[in-house]
Amino acid sequence: MTKQKLVVVGNGMSGARCVEEIVKNGSEMFDITVFGSEPHITYNRILLSTVLQGSMTFEDLTINDHNWYAEHNIQLFAGETVLNIDTLNQIIQTDKERELSYDKLILATGSVPFFLPVPGADKEGVIAFRTIDDCRKMIESSRQYKKAVVIGGGLLGLEAARGLLNLGMEVSVVHISEYLMERQLDQTASILLQKELERQGMHFLLKKVTQEIIGNSRAKGVRFQDGTETEADLVIMAAGIRPNIKLAKDSGILTNRAITVNDYLETSAANIYAVGECAEHRGIVYGLVKPLYEQGAIAAKHICGIKTQGYQGSVLSTQLKISGVDVFSAGHFDDQDSTKSITSFDELDGCYKKAVFQDRKLVGAVLFGDTRAGAKLFDLILKQKDISTEEKNSLFQTSTHSGGSLIAEMAWSDLICNCNGVTKGGIIEAVQKNGLTTVEQVKTCTKASSSCGGCKPAVNELLLYVNSDEFDEVIEIKSMCSCTDLTEDEVVHEMQLQNLSSNQEIMTALGWKNSDGCPTCKPALTYYLGMIYPEYENSQKLIFINEKMNAVRQSDDLYTVIPQMYGGMTNAEELRKIADAADKYNIPKVAVTSEQRIHLMGVKKEDLKGVWSDLNMPLSSKAGSYVQNIKTCTGEHICSCDKQQSLILAVALEKKLNLISAPYRVKIGVSACMHNGAGSTTKDIGIMGIDRGWEIYAGGSSGRNVRAGELLAVASTDEEAIKLTCGFIQYYRETANYSERTWQWIERVGLLHIREVLFNEELLLQLLHYFESDASHRKNLMEKQPLIT
Repeated sequence: MTKQKLVVVGNGMSGARCVEEIVKNGSEMFDITVFGSEPHITYNRILLSTVLQGSMTFEDLTINDHNWYAEHNIQLFAGETVLNIDTLNQIIQTDKERELSYDKLILATGSVPFFLPVPGADKEGVIAFRTIDDCRKMIESSRQYKKAVVIGGGLLGLEAARGLLNLGMEVSVVHISEYLMERQLDQTASILLQKELERQGMHFLLKKVTQEIIGNSRAKGVRFQDGTETEADLVIMAAGIRPNIKLAKDSGILTNRAITVNDYLETSAANIYAVGECAEHRGIVYGLVKPLYEQGAIAAKHICGIKTQGYQGSVLSTQLKISGVDVFSAGHFDDQDSTKSITSFDELDGCYKKAVFQDRKLVGAVLFGDTRAGAKLFDLILKQKDISTEEKNSLFQTSTHSGGSLIAEMAWSDLICNCNGVTKGGIIEAVQKNGLTTVEQVKTCTKASSSCGGCKPAVNELLLYVNSDEFDEVIEIKSMCSCTDLTEDEVVHEMQLQNLSSNQEIMTALGWKNSDGCPTCKPALTYYLGMIYPEYENSQKLIFINEKMNAVRQSDDLYTVIPQMYGGMTNAEELRKIADAADKYNIPKVAVTSEQRIHLMGVKKEDLKGVWSDLNMPLSSKAGSYVQNIKTCTGEHICSCDKQQSLILAVALEKKLNLISAPYRVKIGVSACMHNGAGSTTKDIGIMGIDRGWEIYAGGSSGRNVRAGELLAVASTDEEAIKLTCGFIQYYRETANYSERTWQWIERVGLLHIREVLFNEELLLQLLHYFESDASHRKNLMEKQPLIT
């Protein structure tokens, strides 16, 4: 297979993450070339402040070294800048007169520091705080000079100032606003932060507008518009950054504040993507690491041809990296007419906590002094769930656990590392599976704490908890079957990654111990192949030509034909046709089943065409792991309520669910009222009429061990009930393991999580789009099958 040429412009954190994701998802598809303007390998720019503060070295910042590039056959041109893109002929040119063609191009040009346009900004001793070279200049200057001024009281400026203090300099922070970090903190938290930093030795010049940098060839001070001055041997510009869009703009690619991209990070130019600080998505330019990584992952999947719903934007969180100062903020924390807040302020110990709500959903939080609840609050903001009174009252509690650890109380799905999306469960699984004992090992294995470093204390606390006597959260890692050591998730990932399209290909490529497979893995692989490749259809049991010509093959090689009676309803004409066909073709068994359908059992193969022709009515084909026919309540013996609306809903839903396969057969019941005439509460999905619409239950089972379904949602209209039901089924199809019952799946992923997916309008619409597309595609493919002879 001829590889495509992939060129990445920018070797910073977002570009590197994009390349890592492509290596993971489809490295065999591309020859990858990376250009970086800096003469360095990939490093963690966010942690530069920790080098100034003395807690890390430059070597500790390395993300991918030269060996990594060599191992993955990636060509890196460090210290070489791309100057032009010929978007028509798909060729790039660099400052070293190199020309290179591409099939796909990723722009990850990042941003450039904003230098205030004031006289003297070009003097010696005025530098930015953006690169390794900037950091080295600051360290060298501290050995000769003693007075530093940092212009900018935001996150980056304060971290730089703390580093310069550690280097022995006298530091003043100049800020145009009345409060520090006003974009990340409210007024109370900002004042607390200022007092703590003043205690550490920092000076602040607030509400100051810089007029010029004074001095001859080298900076000697800063003059402000109010006429005051302050001395400075070193001036650090930390007043913000600007997206680096010059290359894109000069090459005719559409830009606004940054390079405009769609949900798949595609630019206006064909085959060109943009990620990171240089990209503008839905009018927003992100400057924090978490959204940059999320963008990189989406772009990589799209480039590799893997189905993805696209980038939906990010909720931002901030954690200050200054020793002895614990600050956390996330979401929207400004008080507005539409929001209400809960605050806790212990002035004695300097602890301040604020949670901001819109309706009953948490939309923002600020923590100062004690940030241990940050992960929990951020998770609630992301989930956008209604907060109960009990949860609300416990928002700021540090722990109710006997060991006093918040980590112990966190759910497995709760995030520890927001930047890289690493959960508590993911870290515990890695620790148990790989015998990890240090934070550094966890970082290498899972990437937790490898970006901003803010979660490092939480990772360390989790490790201590895992190794304590109170830890009892053991995960059982199960392989698909005895034929392989891979889990089902790992098998499916490799099927997609390697484009494996048959059972034998999978078993060979993935080193099956039993080359013929077993009764556990063979049907599972067949199901997953059908989900990944809708054209792959196992027709051993089901013959489907069209909706009026299909049958189910029995074990004795005879066939069962099932007239479709939507909602369990029929009429005299249909009954005469069924009776006449049974007589004419000597069909030995005619059964009325529990699913309210008549089965014509024992039809000979040579009689199928005749039976189909004589019946001339829709037929049901629900053998195996499909969504089954819907059971309804039609009798009057339970109650005399109007059944008509429930029958209308059942018929409409049943017509949408034709030919929908599932990991396990799905049974559905629609009951007209609370008397539950269709046994809805013990079905995989049960819909029950109430005075304000429909209650939808999920996860029931009427097997040997009866299980009652749990309330999933309340729908006010038939249309809403159908959407939620189809969305639930699609999400089950996409995320459940083969043969995993709905109740087992719900227990594994959590009912709250499923609700959050279905109640997110964009996610629900995406699920419904895939549902409709798959149903239509499967029907078209099956109807192309030749007539049986």
